[in-house]
Amino acid sequence: MKRYFSPAIAIGVGLLVLFGYFFQNSSLNAVRTIFVQWAVLLSAAAVFVGVINLFLVHLNKVIHKSRDRVYSLFLLVALLLTLTFGFLYSPNDPVMVNIFNAVILPVETSLMAIMAITLIYAAIRLLRRRVDLMSIIFLATAVVVMLGAAPTPFFQIPLVADLFRPKIINVLSTSGARGILIGVGLGTLLTGLRVLMGIDRPYGGK
Repeated sequence: MKRYFSPAIAIGVGLLVLFGYFFQNSSLNAVRTIFVQWAVLLSAAAVFVGVINLFLVHLNKVIHKSRDRVYSLFLLVALLLTLTFGFLYSPNDPVMVNIFNAVILPVETSLMAIMAITLIYAAIRLLRRRVDLMSIIFLATAVVVMLGAAPTPFFQIPLVADLFRPKIINVLSTSGARGILIGVGLGTLLTGLRVLMGIDRPYGGK
């Protein structure tokens, strides 16, 4: 009986939520809303547990004086400060906006810049090992996009900035991003159908 109890609950709840989106029924919509709210609360609780686990892991490193305890201490201080400001100020408060613009935004921009340089370097190393059409296209596209986005007019080529780069970003990049999103959507749909049909059972612990 235990073998079929968990799949029956999972499939039943999944079908109720799915039918709540397709059929306009007040009772069905109310049940769907309750289940979705439970899922949101459980997801928030999982994130909270993950943050606590992250805090305890790095606190343990600081207490036991691990080799990289400086980074752990910096993470703990930043986490506590962010939590404190989050309780004291609302997300739209000027203090939180200034923190985002002065700390989070520059860090994210720096990471994106590092990723761009890393991709260029990886493309050059790939060309040194294997020269093919796709590697050349990738490297040429990266160089064109970077030259078109150069802030200094001395390094910015007008033909690249005005003609090639907008085409790459608005046509090729947008098409690729939409293709990826469609693939993610189809994969999510297939996974949901496998769970609803009882083929995949992630709730079984196996």
